[in-house]
Amino acid sequence: MPRPNFIGDRPAMTDPLAQVISLLKPRAVFSKGISGAGRWGVRYSSFGNPSFCAVLEGSCRLAVDRHDPATLSAGDFVLLPATPGFVMSGFETVTPQSFDAHAAAKSRASEIRHGRRGGNPDVRLLGGWFEFESPDAHLLVSLLPRMVHVRGQDRLSTLVKLVNDETAAKLPGRELVLTRLVEVLLVEALRANSSNDAPAGMLRGLADARIALAMRSIHAEPARAWTMAQLAGKAALSRSTFFERFTRAVGLPPMEYLLAWRMALAKDLLRREDLALAEVAERVGYGSASTFSTAFSRHVGQPPSRFAKAG
Repeated sequence: MPRPNFIGDRPAMTDPLAQVISLLKPRAVFSKGISGAGRWGVRYSSFGNPSFCAVLEGSCRLAVDRHDPATLSAGDFVLLPATPGFVMSGFETVTPQSFDAHAAAKSRASEIRHGRRGGNPDVRLLGGWFEFESPDAHLLVSLLPRMVHVRGQDRLSTLVKLVNDETAAKLPGRELVLTRLVEVLLVEALRANSSNDAPAGMLRGLADARIALAMRSIHAEPARAWTMAQLAGKAALSRSTFFERFTRAVGLPPMEYLLAWRMALAKDLLRREDLALAEVAERVGYGSASTFSTAFSRHVGQPPSRFAKAG
């Protein structure tokens, strides 16, 4: 009988989205007010860390690399899980100036102002970024959309305000509170963006009721010796239809998704010093430590023992 998987010392959740966020280990780093007035435009270079912003009042233009430009208005929320380069500006034509977000984080000013200095701003936002502590973040982030744009979700704006207030307050327990707030912020943003129209990835897969049944089965029992036929049966689809539909929705074939998830879990388990290699192998569906070691080395590029020591 398959053994239930554990993440850390807690029983694993069967909610795939919650599991991914748990493994990503988000940690809050920076949050600050942003405003713009008059003719203005700034170019943020790609910096990899996840970033977010909530529009408090007014509107502006956002052009994320490889995405169509979007108008952001009061009540809008944007999440960029890997933050490619982007331009934020007013609506007048202007050559954007390069802007160093990391340098801005060191500023003691409570708000970053773009464009005209005096008078009321045309737009006010709360923005920031955080880090994923997981060394496997690139794999997990690849299952998420490149850009999440949510309109009219007051809960998200409230969460961003709480993150900003907690960042500024510097009270005891600050890092713990920020970590929990960012986790909730991620869940709210991602599930608000979950639909059949979402880009290929986990959210689109979970929005498909049939494919979601198979994905939840994988996450509930990653150690089970799943076959394509069994997963197709969970989705109540033929093997060929299931393979095509899963691959189109998730962006990975079913068995590749299963392997990727097992390796993500294995990396998390290997960081725990109290688990033997054979136990890690069993928990992620391998009958022996040697078989697991071969698969892990092929997938990760180094043996599990070396990965555990490095961790």
